[in-house]
Amino acid sequence: MVISSVPYTIPQDIVSPYNYVPTEWICISFVVLYSVSTAIHMVQALKYKLWWMIPTATFAGILEIFGWSARLWSSQSPELLTPFEMQLVGTVLAPTPLVAANFIILGKIINQFGPQFSRLTPYMYTVVFCSFDAVCLIVQAVGGASSAQAVNENKDPALGGNIMLGGISAQLFAILVYISLAAEFFLRRIYNTPFRHQAMKFGKDQLPMSKNVHRMIFGMSLCTICIFIRSVYRTVELADGWFGVVIANESYFNWFDGGFVAVAMYTLNVIHPGIYLK
Repeated sequence: MVISSVPYTIPQDIVSPYNYVPTEWICISFVVLYSVSTAIHMVQALKYKLWWMIPTATFAGILEIFGWSARLWSSQSPELLTPFEMQLVGTVLAPTPLVAANFIILGKIINQFGPQFSRLTPYMYTVVFCSFDAVCLIVQAVGGASSAQAVNENKDPALGGNIMLGGISAQLFAILVYISLAAEFFLRRIYNTPFRHQAMKFGKDQLPMSKNVHRMIFGMSLCTICIFIRSVYRTVELADGWFGVVIANESYFNWFDGGFVAVAMYTLNVIHPGIYLK
């Protein structure tokens, strides 16, 4: 697709590039929510020495704070393009590092409770899925930057939107594969049907899962479901176009993007791998 050379302007009846004016109190609420969760994630990562939680969950929170602070700016100056560009990049990218945290958590669970029941080795979960997640992050960043630049230059942002759509769709596919492999692991473990034979680390019987581990699995699942729903929403939003019905509805964005990602962030605060996956 080639960006049109015809100048791209916002329709006269639209007061901002959002197609609406972001609600101030909602933006403030999400900035506070994400700031609190991010601070807790940083403290937890340092306390339990889980350094990988800093570039994943903590970084996701920083990106959300960045994005929602820009939306707050837009609530005061809706006609400005700079905060719109900032929030576009921040909110699109933020959940991607959070997905990587779930990939790593699943790998650690598999490593402790039966790698022979998993189609992939625990190490491969981290390498394959986190690498793919990083690619999705780069693609979304390129698309977001391209769209923001196009809007700033009064050009059609559709090309950048399509790039972002590709990155989010790929991430959605990765989450589906991840869910399928996780479900297969737990089912094979329940029915004792391993992929490969492996010497048991803890005697003849496999290591039983404690209540804490079951809680960690629940937290990981809830976090993944929230991000999955958000990814479906963003896929529909971008596919509907820059002036479509979905992107022009602030409530959809507040609930399906801001709300579900916030729930995912706080889920890993409450059910933290440093506490429940020792």
